[in-house]
Amino acid sequence: MTKPIESQELMLLLLLITVILGSLTLLFITLQLYGTLQKLINPAQESKPTRSRWERFTDLKPLALEKDLQMAHAYDNIIELNNATPPWFMFLFYGTIGFGIIYGVVYHVAGNGQIMLNEYTQEAAVADKVREEYLTKAANAINENNVLALNDVAALTEGQKVFTQNCAACHGQKGEGGVGPNLTDNYWLHGGGIKNVFHIVSEGVAEKGMISWKKSLNPMQIQKVSSFILTLKGTNPPNAKAPQGTLENTLAVK
Repeated sequence: MTKPIESQELMLLLLLITVILGSLTLLFITLQLYGTLQKLINPAQESKPTRSRWERFTDLKPLALEKDLQMAHAYDNIIELNNATPPWFMFLFYGTIGFGIIYGVVYHVAGNGQIMLNEYTQEAAVADKVREEYLTKAANAINENNVLALNDVAALTEGQKVFTQNCAACHGQKGEGGVGPNLTDNYWLHGGGIKNVFHIVSEGVAEKGMISWKKSLNPMQIQKVSSFILTLKGTNPPNAKAPQGTLENTLAVK
């Protein structure tokens, strides 16, 4: 990320710009004085026609001299003039070169400028932080009273990972049951439905040897694994454990 410009560096930059502008001003004044001295030393030059500053700046040629500027070719009786590039354009051209050099040094060498990549990186970091804060807040706001069953593939995939890592040891890789009950049939020991399953995963069942997962998993993770458990119903895996509990799946949360 780009480091911010410190006050000392800013003062040095302003001093450098001031020195450059002062040098250019001094050069202009010197040239003016030189021209004045030349006129005093050689008064005969005064008889020569002189052009105004505007004429010198634009390098406009009098119409009487256009015949000397005509090029040899002509197209449809249109004659092209061989005019030189006007000084104002060259001043602008060299000015852009000077600006480009200063820009390159400040933004790409010294690293004090905000180039687009740095701006994007900073804004993306801020957005990621805001997103994480929102997700954390949203995750912690979920409880057994407002939890809803999820059905999107991404959430269920994450829920499956949590199940495999934490639940499969007791309930089997496919929910067929083991130390814990079978999760694929229509029978429930503590009530079915997302609210009951969320409550059991969160609080555990001490008398049955099931630990509480609320200290290891956040509410959003519990919601996802509970939603995944509900998808196991009716899958009929091999070596499934015999049904336990009651067929009803609307028992109140205990």
